[in-house]
Amino acid sequence: MNIIIVGAGEIGRHLAASLSSEAHSISVIENDPALAEDLEQTIDAKVVCSDGTSVNALVEANIADCELFLALTSSNTANLVASSIAKKMDVPQVVCRVHPSLQREEWLFDFKGTFGVDHLFSSERLAAIELAKFIRNPDSLMVEEIARGRIELQQVLVDARSDYAGKSLRGVKMPDRTRVAMITRGADHIVPSAETALEEGDVVTIFGEPRKLRSLAEKLRHQRGDGESLRVVIFGGGEYGFTLAQMLESWDCRVRIFEQDEAICKSLVDRLSNTTVINADATVVAELQEEQIDGVDFFVATSDSDEDNVMTCLQAHTLGAKTCLTLIHRADYAAAISGSGKHFGIAGAVSPRDATRREVERFITSERFHLVKKLEGAEVLEMRVRKASIAAGHMVKEIDWPEGVVLVGHLRGTHAEVPGPEDYLQAGDHVYAVVSPKARKAVVKLLS
Repeated sequence: MNIIIVGAGEIGRHLAASLSSEAHSISVIENDPALAEDLEQTIDAKVVCSDGTSVNALVEANIADCELFLALTSSNTANLVASSIAKKMDVPQVVCRVHPSLQREEWLFDFKGTFGVDHLFSSERLAAIELAKFIRNPDSLMVEEIARGRIELQQVLVDARSDYAGKSLRGVKMPDRTRVAMITRGADHIVPSAETALEEGDVVTIFGEPRKLRSLAEKLRHQRGDGESLRVVIFGGGEYGFTLAQMLESWDCRVRIFEQDEAICKSLVDRLSNTTVINADATVVAELQEEQIDGVDFFVATSDSDEDNVMTCLQAHTLGAKTCLTLIHRADYAAAISGSGKHFGIAGAVSPRDATRREVERFITSERFHLVKKLEGAEVLEMRVRKASIAAGHMVKEIDWPEGVVLVGHLRGTHAEVPGPEDYLQAGDHVYAVVSPKARKAVVKLLS
């Protein structure tokens, strides 16, 4: 695949190295001469030392043959302008990295439509989502987000005591706008119909608005909320820590942030409504002891220093924190800690670079859909409803959907939800579906 990357910072360089090793044709545009020269000597890619918003630079990078354009600098302005130019020059897939503060404003303004971007993401938010999954859904086998974070995917195990065990999907009352989209039963993977029954031991893949999905997951697992709020301590009040705290505030978590910088503390107090901000250095054991870290449910290290994050987690674990999670900026270190960290108290490590790589990988296709998530026996696909398609202008229930397809998301502008039978599909809408391999061609044709 012909791919252009704008920006060879931490994220861009990591992706360029990863993709070039997979036999893709890579061009990188970087305006820092030292970074450009170093990159040219270390990876198999064409490197253009210039401004990514320059049309001449884009032409030199062979934009005419570009199939995937990735704007990955640290500047919102540069990335959005470069992406907009690339789209106007007929690049089929344009992906743009932005600051999480801009992504949080997507519900107020359609940045994608205005700048012609196919996908916006922030590496900080992706990493925070990965950390939040451990905390919000510790018993789920898998947790993912789709449709700009409005819809969540979880995989849970059906308990023998669940009220749903032994009943068909038609015969159970599930929370509104939630779906059981796939069932794994032993070696069998089933994209269910309304008549499919749930059995004890099934691994079910469910979709829905996160709060409603939490209720469905509890019913499938036969859990009852005990009313106890999770106690979470975050080390580091930078963008990663702030984004994580903001996510957890609405999830019945009692959150405390340790931040050494007084100015950042004041900013956090202004921006967070239900989080305790502590102006202290969490790398000092005495500070952790004074703030009673012993017994907290989760201690999460999100500072800019990998060494401080790991060491502080070790200290918190020694003091009695139940579960420790850490942010690791170097992807190879994150893999090593994820593999062996449990031996010394770290339950999980998340790398922003690795989270970004996984996010971008789903766009590396020449098909008329985005592969959102590959499951055992099925795929989660994102497809755009085309103007001349069979589905455009019809209600969901009026469309003859192929067997092996379950709709799990409907995105129009900034509004996203699990679609109901009375919902209309319009040209330009994005549809998310769990699709079995035999149904993929038919459903893509239906929407194209």
